[in-house]
Amino acid sequence: MEYSQHFLYPSSFFTSREPYIVKTVLGSCVAVCLWDKRLHFGGINHYMLPMWNGADLASPKYGNIAIEKLLERMRSMGSRTEDLQAKVFGGGDLLSVSGESSTTKIGERNIEVAKMMLAQEKIPIVGSSLGGKRGRKIIFLTDTGEVRHKFLEKHEI
Repeated sequence: MEYSQHFLYPSSFFTSREPYIVKTVLGSCVAVCLWDKRLHFGGINHYMLPMWNGADLASPKYGNIAIEKLLERMRSMGSRTEDLQAKVFGGGDLLSVSGESSTTKIGERNIEVAKMMLAQEKIPIVGSSLGGKRGRKIIFLTDTGEVRHKFLEKHEI
């Protein structure tokens, strides 16, 4: 099968009914991959910060907005919430210095937002690779919901 490819930048999301390979690189950011098991297509987001505070624009830079926008797009393409399943990646703590965790814990908070919002929507998380001290390269296949990932060292991110 011939796949088109898309690189997903931070603060964005992507969905397609056509088979795509979507690639992204995560540090403390989180990517939520949604796959519709009935319609066999998916979408992915890549957000940097956990919650939009009401200031500035409601951008997919924020987890609560990115997940909401991805869900809206999937539903507009025919998905029903009960047919969706999620895979969640990222949220690493890459800012630690000499073994100490960063005080902001952005990665941890990004993970919490994904788990909370997916639980509220009753969308099961069927796969994940979260936290830790390393980044990840994600490859998402929109037609199968398959996600491949590999850990990266800090110099690769």
